[in-house]
Amino acid sequence: MLFAAGFGTRMGALTQDRPKPLIEVADRPLIDHALSLVEGIRAKTVVVNLHYKAEMLEQHLKGTSVRMIREEPNILDTGGGLRNALPLLGKDPVVTINSDAVWAGPNPIEMLLRAWDPARMDALLICIPTEQAHGRKGPGDFEIGPDGRLSRGGNTVYGGVQILKTDLVPDVPEVSFSLNVIWNKMAVSNRLFGLRYPGQWCDVGHPGGIPEAEAMLAHANV
Repeated sequence: MLFAAGFGTRMGALTQDRPKPLIEVADRPLIDHALSLVEGIRAKTVVVNLHYKAEMLEQHLKGTSVRMIREEPNILDTGGGLRNALPLLGKDPVVTINSDAVWAGPNPIEMLLRAWDPARMDALLICIPTEQAHGRKGPGDFEIGPDGRLSRGGNTVYGGVQILKTDLVPDVPEVSFSLNVIWNKMAVSNRLFGLRYPGQWCDVGHPGGIPEAEAMLAHANV
């Protein structure tokens, strides 16, 4: 599942006439960068959630195999958006992807699939060491323990790609909620895990991320 419903308020004027996933980096819309990761694993079902300027994304994705679902009348955040899409996704663990990041290195989804161990894990998050995270200000999100379990804080940034079991999602009482609610419950059960990414990553959720991502990609292609 690709998350593409947000308003992109950090982008300022750039999202006045388009949704954030259609902002271009290196002559490609952000959503196409994300979809290229999905193409690498040949996923049978790909779902994109829509809200802000949904019709523009619908037109962009027209003719593809991507299934689109609108969030109406209100936006549902990541947790609510995932719950809204479960009828299309089914009951198996899902890969979720934020559409506002660019990667230079191995396909993070392929890495997660190789490391996924459902007997031990309820979620496996790709995490980038802060020194490899471009366009990102502030501290890390998680610490990866010696056994791979995650705790809050630390020196790695969540890269916006994960494998997640959805069992806990339907039980959250709020209509709109973040997947942090689910992660917190998994952490209490010691079933929240992280995987360190070896390549480079850039947050393109703000205007300054665009040139940083393009510079990162140009250097990676040298």
